[in-house]
Amino acid sequence: MQKVLVAGLIGLLFGTGIAISGMANPAKVLNFFDFAGTWDPSLAFVMGAALLVTALGYRLVLRRSAPLFDKGFHLPTARRIDLPLVAGAMLFGVGWGITGFCPGGAIPALGLAELDAFVFVASMIGGIVLARSTRLALAGRASAQSA
Repeated sequence: MQKVLVAGLIGLLFGTGIAISGMANPAKVLNFFDFAGTWDPSLAFVMGAALLVTALGYRLVLRRSAPLFDKGFHLPTARRIDLPLVAGAMLFGVGWGITGFCPGGAIPALGLAELDAFVFVASMIGGIVLARSTRLALAGRASAQSA
């Protein structure tokens, strides 16, 4: 129960930061990408501050032998830059540029009862389901051909 409570508090802190920084507002995000028009560079400072906090946080937290509420750290092990990674990053960037939402900004925007946020999150979930089912189908086909 304590683990869930702490996770909820961290999510609330994250969502509050997203809302205060303006990253839950698609118009502000889209203005950040509009270099030739109404460019708003303020989100660059938000992202820079987030990178600084993350870098410092990782240095401090990873000095511990384990996190407070788990047996060990769950860090990514993949080091390769492959097609799925590049394609996913491209889709993420295009989606963010078109809609003004990224998952980190869309989830807190649900609390603002914006219809666009609900449409984005539903579409995101649909895309995740489609991608996973496609990956499973392709893996099943590859294993059937090799057998």
